[in-house]
Amino acid sequence: MKTSSKLTWGPDMLLNVQDVDTYYGRAQALREVSFRIHEKEMLAILGANGSGKTTLLNTISGLLKPKAGTVEFEGKRIDTLSPDAIVRLGISQCPEGRRLFPEMAVLKNLSLGGYVRRKDRLGIEETMEEVFDLFPVLKERQHQLAGTLSGGEQQMLAIGRALMSYPKLLMLDEPSLGLAPLLVSRIFRAIQDINQRGTAICLVEQNASMALKVAQRGYVMESGEIVLSGSSEQLQDEEKVKQVYLGL
Repeated sequence: MKTSSKLTWGPDMLLNVQDVDTYYGRAQALREVSFRIHEKEMLAILGANGSGKTTLLNTISGLLKPKAGTVEFEGKRIDTLSPDAIVRLGISQCPEGRRLFPEMAVLKNLSLGGYVRRKDRLGIEETMEEVFDLFPVLKERQHQLAGTLSGGEQQMLAIGRALMSYPKLLMLDEPSLGLAPLLVSRIFRAIQDINQRGTAICLVEQNASMALKVAQRGYVMESGEIVLSGSSEQLQDEEKVKQVYLGL
């Protein structure tokens, strides 16, 4: 099930990452990484700490520039574009650790997520209502400071902020990190709801069991490389995944 480095562009392919190498100084963090995401698909990327998962998302979103390889979105090469230009094309990232503005109200944090749509006031208002429909607690606490929310509520706010740019592809980095099991279940139900509404999702998770329950396909990363790929069912049956990531 190891992924092939040669991927062809299909009619429903949304994102195509091809043979990407990314470095931090002289240290290589990604090595010949290739994978794809289709429209309206939910894809899981699994791996231990330091395997390159966050580096991969940051490379796609333009925060890091690859030294080799290409990143294409809807058939357009984006690895040379600025992060804000990539957001405008329809890719939004919800970072690990949430990175909210704690001294700002919930409403202000959400509004900042829609900055690329400044001229589309009606669209911003409609998306805000969709976020409130998805996370009713945010509407109840829209005037509360983000830093006073619970951990689960802060994660909901971080996801909601990422949705405010109305993305075609939402990249989530460890959305279950530090949350109690009950809150993890709520967050994953919301992620499924977002996907069912038509948004493609790239889900980076250490909670492999939950990720493979909601995703259609997955990739496993080790030391900056993709070492396994397949459907969620195939990965759940893979011995290495069972032993290392599922604890079986």
